[in-house]
Amino acid sequence: MLFIVRIVLLLVLIVSVTLFGIAFCLLNLGSKNRVYHISRVLAQVSRLFGLSVERRIAPESADSPQAVYVANHQNNFDLFTLSAVVPKAMVTVGKSSLRWIPFFGALYWASGNILINRNNRVQAIATIDQVVESMKQTGLSIWMFPEGTRSRGRGWLPFKLGAFHAAVQAGVPIVPIICSTTHQQVKMNRWNNGEVIVEMLAPIDTTGLQESDIIALMETCQKQMHDSQRRLDEELAQRLFTANR
Repeated sequence: MLFIVRIVLLLVLIVSVTLFGIAFCLLNLGSKNRVYHISRVLAQVSRLFGLSVERRIAPESADSPQAVYVANHQNNFDLFTLSAVVPKAMVTVGKSSLRWIPFFGALYWASGNILINRNNRVQAIATIDQVVESMKQTGLSIWMFPEGTRSRGRGWLPFKLGAFHAAVQAGVPIVPIICSTTHQQVKMNRWNNGEVIVEMLAPIDTTGLQESDIIALMETCQKQMHDSQRRLDEELAQRLFTANR
């Protein structure tokens, strides 16, 4: 019964948020904070799934003027967990196929996010160059998933270089964002699906870096993100153990 109630409420929310969100975005085309405001709404939906999301932001990242944010990408619940730390003046970079997702695709486009064709390497590289130029002109930050797609319980997928190219070319820091493991955590028929921690780490400086430094930059970021997720998972496991003693 709880499963049916949640699905019905989710469908109603999707339609409502999409319609009102598109209207809001079209009325605020000049705003740099369209993604931020939509994310504030989406973050509240985590409660519908019985998730308690703890938000952590490193002091050094709290007022970052411009950056490339990179986050792990696990499943569809990322939309409602990672949104807890979405900063102002930021747009995401996603695959072009997102535009065809019913309702969400239209909202994604209206929010000012950037769509790229990842299946075409030459076109994707050219688009990253355009993204960097846009960052320089608008002052907007960007958010990317370096794994390129949802891991869906397969563990960490190999990182792609696009986000790190963009950061070095734009001369802005990389800010890693980590969500604790949520694979198979949510059971739609279970009222309480536990805790999730989403943490924004301190920026990784890219000042003075060249194209030849990009792989090392990616590896540094990748290690920080892997280690941080392991730390968050261990913390949540310890909390659960203590609560059940």
